Amino acid sequence: MQTRIGFWLLLVWLCLTGCGNDQASDPAAVEATAAQTEDGKRQHASVTDHRLTNAASEPHNWLSHGRTYDEQRFATLDAVNRETVKDLGLAWYWDTGTTRGLEATPIVVDGRMFSTGTWSVVYAHDARTGELIWQYDPQVPREWGYNACCDVVNRGAAVWGDNVYVGTIDGRLIALSRATGEVVWQQLTIDTDKPYTITGAPRVANGKVVIGNGGAELGVRGYITAYDAQTGEQVWRFYTVPGDPSLPFEHPELETAAKTWRGGEWWKIGGGGTAWDAFAFDAELNLLYVGVGNGSPWSRYSRSPGGGDNLYLASILAIDIDSGRLAWHYQTTPGDNWDYTAVQQMILADLEIDGELRQVIMQAPKNGFFYVLDRKTGEYLSAETYVPVTWASHIDAETGRPVEDSGAHYVDSPRIVSPGPAGGHNWHPMSYSPITGLVYIPTVDNRLVYAQERNYEYDPQTWNTAIDFLPNRNLEDDGYRETTKLVAWDPVAQEPRWVIDHQRPGASGVLATAGGLVFQPGSDCMFSAYDAATGERLWQSPVHMQTIAAPITYAVDGEQYIAFLSGWGGAAGLYSTPPCSDGKVSPTGRIMAFKLGGTARLPQPVDPPTIHPPPERLTSDAEILARGSELYMRHCMFCHSLGPDDTGVVPNLAHISAQSHAAWDAIVLGGARTNKGMISFAHLIDQTDARAIQAFVIDEAHKAIPLRALLLEERARMLQTSSR
Repeated sequence: MQTRIGFWLLLVWLCLTGCGNDQASDPAAVEATAAQTEDGKRQHASVTDHRLTNAASEPHNWLSHGRTYDEQRFATLDAVNRETVKDLGLAWYWDTGTTRGLEATPIVVDGRMFSTGTWSVVYAHDARTGELIWQYDPQVPREWGYNACCDVVNRGAAVWGDNVYVGTIDGRLIALSRATGEVVWQQLTIDTDKPYTITGAPRVANGKVVIGNGGAELGVRGYITAYDAQTGEQVWRFYTVPGDPSLPFEHPELETAAKTWRGGEWWKIGGGGTAWDAFAFDAELNLLYVGVGNGSPWSRYSRSPGGGDNLYLASILAIDIDSGRLAWHYQTTPGDNWDYTAVQQMILADLEIDGELRQVIMQAPKNGFFYVLDRKTGEYLSAETYVPVTWASHIDAETGRPVEDSGAHYVDSPRIVSPGPAGGHNWHPMSYSPITGLVYIPTVDNRLVYAQERNYEYDPQTWNTAIDFLPNRNLEDDGYRETTKLVAWDPVAQEPRWVIDHQRPGASGVLATAGGLVFQPGSDCMFSAYDAATGERLWQSPVHMQTIAAPITYAVDGEQYIAFLSGWGGAAGLYSTPPCSDGKVSPTGRIMAFKLGGTARLPQPVDPPTIHPPPERLTSDAEILARGSELYMRHCMFCHSLGPDDTGVVPNLAHISAQSHAAWDAIVLGGARTNKGMISFAHLIDQTDARAIQAFVIDEAHKAIPLRALLLEERARMLQTSSR
């Protein structure tokens, strides 16, 4: 009775004090605001399956990774709109104290924000003020970071009941108390003898918490596991690729898959197919949609030399959430040969196609085609390229299969192929507005010289791609530059409506709102709001750091906030740190929240890290330098850059200090920096090898000096262009 009386009193108060407010004038918004106030009083109201299924009815909250199970990342809050966005200002910020990548999408429940950071640390904040309520560190062993292909990142948490769930880099799934951050239960989800990792956000549906894993680059076999959200007990596990065919298959779908793997012994070298990020859920169909990753190794000539589609690599799987059985699958890149994961975000929507309303699932995976499928059956509806693509000419309308270009086959000779391993679109979330009917995609135009590694042998202690990357170092400069764009894509017409060219590398996630806006933190270290219909930039604010995560929006006490985590890192961030427009950067990652009339101010940025001049060359012996180059390619290049650019979130070896060179053996062989994630390589190389790598690094550092001047010149040109 008290709750009901409280609701009507609030309703009267709202009408007396300003029913003209856009958010309050809608009865549904009034009811949501009332519920928000009541929930705010009891902070820890249980997050039920019903609430998650009907998350769209709670516009003030952000209850799931994509806000709703359909992963549209569209918010109905509209107090911040085309007319008012000019008054948006910083409400609060909180420094994480970390210098590695921040990729999480925060979860907001009744005024409390839950987010994750470097090394899978979990934060709980007051969503109105940014005050830290609790923090949980799972104490991931720093040496496990070697197994993380693309930085020690985490894409967020999930909530259900009274718990917060997080996956950790070292393969644990942990349930924490939402109120205190204390551990409720935890499960080890991996075989720790294998180089598995978890960087993706869990999803909860029908009382089950679902998690995948990563590690395909180092040679593992992918799977998805569902656990009882209450107890942590395993409910089912679905393997994405078959194991040893001489043994019984774990579930019937693998018998079908095994027929598409021909030749070789893929089960000994992993196979791949890790589901490291994307999930969506249709509660009516009871289907969990899972995006599956690349093959292990990348090259199908080494992985499955007899050919075949290699199911279920690079596929969308529709799995019954209760039984764990496969309802249907669609493979975006049969026999994946280029690291073309289909782990990118999947969006559920209802679209009118050829005069018929269809329940669809949409994806822009790495391979460069935008797909629209029937989400009930997996039927192929359409696909067109959203970035430059050279590996295939088109998707056959009858079969739904790509028509591969023979010029992309690199078994006999190196080939330049687009997209490269970064993909036309990677993990950075896109969004969909049912108002405009557009999907807003953070795209990347990139390429790679693919070359088959001769005499490839599986090595369980390092990366296994079967790709020879050396031709990329010798690629002549033809003027090509990697760039990112924000593309407003019409999924029915399968064409762009408008495009924002960011003129530089570095993608970031996107949010669309009922206020007619699209929000994106850009590669220019600005947070921007664009008109969702036209692409016109209506507002921007400096954030002093290149951001890669996606924004969210929520409301507390009737005020709408736009928030995101800002911290450069991830795969690209390991190699370089593009400067902001003034050449300076923030020294630490942050959570930031904006609101209308916000007046907070960020600290001043600082100068970029010092570039140390290289020491004297150790040798000019071509044989030693060639050996150093080979070892660098095998063990170092996946974390450390040698280019003329600024240092990334891990040291650029061309720019390290004289002290680091003096301690080379202690670091490389002795493990002196294991506490920072730099393991000892004494089990892989000896002192002669270590010296060869150092000689190669120093030689490359000297070559980088004149290139750096050219790079700075080019950067200045880009900054001048983007500031116009």
